[in-house]
Amino acid sequence: MARGVRRWVPALDRPALVALLLGTAGVVYRLVLTLHTVPAGNSDEATFGLVALHVAQGRAHPVFLYGQRYMGVLESYLAAPLVAVAGPSWTALRLPLLALYAVFVWLMYRLTRRAFSPWFAVLVVGLLALGTERVVRDQMTAVGGRPEVKVAVAAMLLVAVGLAERTVRHRRLAVGLFGLLAGVATWSDWLIVPYLAVAGLTLLYALRRELFGWAAVLLAAGFAVGVFPMLWDNLTAPPGQDSLSVFRQVDATGGPPGPLVGRVVGGFTEGVPLASGLCPAGGCARWQEWFGLLYPVLLALAAGLALVALRRRAAHPVRPVVRLALVAGAALTLVGYVRSPLAAADPLASARYLSVLQLSLPAVLWPLWVAAVGCWRGTAGALGRLAGATATAVLAALTATALVATGLFAVGTADIRAEERQARRIAEVLRGSGPRHVYGDYWTCHRLTFTTAEEVLCGVLDDRLHPGQNRYPAYWRAVARAERPGYVLRAGSAAERRLTELLAGDAIPATVTEVGDYRVYHPATAVRPWR
Repeated sequence: MARGVRRWVPALDRPALVALLLGTAGVVYRLVLTLHTVPAGNSDEATFGLVALHVAQGRAHPVFLYGQRYMGVLESYLAAPLVAVAGPSWTALRLPLLALYAVFVWLMYRLTRRAFSPWFAVLVVGLLALGTERVVRDQMTAVGGRPEVKVAVAAMLLVAVGLAERTVRHRRLAVGLFGLLAGVATWSDWLIVPYLAVAGLTLLYALRRELFGWAAVLLAAGFAVGVFPMLWDNLTAPPGQDSLSVFRQVDATGGPPGPLVGRVVGGFTEGVPLASGLCPAGGCARWQEWFGLLYPVLLALAAGLALVALRRRAAHPVRPVVRLALVAGAALTLVGYVRSPLAAADPLASARYLSVLQLSLPAVLWPLWVAAVGCWRGTAGALGRLAGATATAVLAALTATALVATGLFAVGTADIRAEERQARRIAEVLRGSGPRHVYGDYWTCHRLTFTTAEEVLCGVLDDRLHPGQNRYPAYWRAVARAERPGYVLRAGSAAERRLTELLAGDAIPATVTEVGDYRVYHPATAVRPWR
């Protein structure tokens, strides 16, 4: 029996063992945060949770997020079995994302080890194990697309490497899997399109002599299966409600782009360090912006090293091609990001669009690693040793900055946990004494409905107490039919001031319950000022 066990358990060399320990630490860290609902939930994530609840109950099988016809809901389908067994909760919603994170780290280790080097892969895993609020929120909250599409691209690149180096036994199955992953990623989140494009070019290089045969058919078939939900929805959508049309409308309402300099500065000095886990969610200090300024330089150096390796006809030519693909994916993503006015107007919130840059972390850091290793081995001249010492210092500074930022976030979650406790208290109050039909702002409503498993239904109002962004119209209609709907409003908000004016002007009595920073109003008669 012992021999049989040894036969099935692969031997781990030192880099693999260290990477396993670091990756496990990253998973445990995120599991602890998940069990404590850190980061706190919000109405965007709650909408994915409500989709999961409806899927689990067999009430609906949507293709896109409610009220948003271009964001796939694969995360909701992954969570639906847990929601069906345990009921709706943030933990049930996030545990599948924890599994996706673990798979992503493992794939990145395998990809980095094959395309770069074993010990460098350990460094990449160590950095991916860390995580500030911005990074963890992108990885561990169900807000659409990013966790699963990164897994898809890493797996696609590994498939391309295996096909090129002929280490894949079932080649046709692998090509079909590549297409399936590309299709699912396209349905899930269009932010990944630049990486899908470069992964496709990598596959073209790997199969350049056989792609226009059976491989092309299997690739197309796999892609069609993966993207089928989106295709079917778009074919049956009313005119102007297909994904492309809706996405264009959203893009057109973003406002003027603003000065290019402001977008570039915001994108690189705030967006890149935030997405890389070097800054708190509140923004980057001056001393934390250095990596964003260095990022394009490292991309250029990485591209140069990859091109040199290609010209020298390396033993494994697909590996520099993968490096070029990762560089191109990052560059295209950044170009798309700095085209948006949000890069200058709101880099703190919009940095989430750069979370896919984690895929390119090995390519970005590779020039520093090459220079540092050359210095350690004593194979470089005086100038090379100076460059190697500088590169070593940069890698150490990057690791230390990420470690400190992660530590500060991990020990500073008291406010986040207090906010989540307050949201649960509001839900408990309404569950216990009512009302069960209420109005509130966007960031209150779906969160409240999900937390109470739809025992409390909420209609969204804006600051003027007019209908707001109601993603799921059935809730609005249910509250509209209630005889005496209540209001859940933040104390001192514009919406609360407007409500108190209406109540006083019409002499309508109302019971008021204070719950933390919120007040629950239950007027004696229905108050609907928009009518």
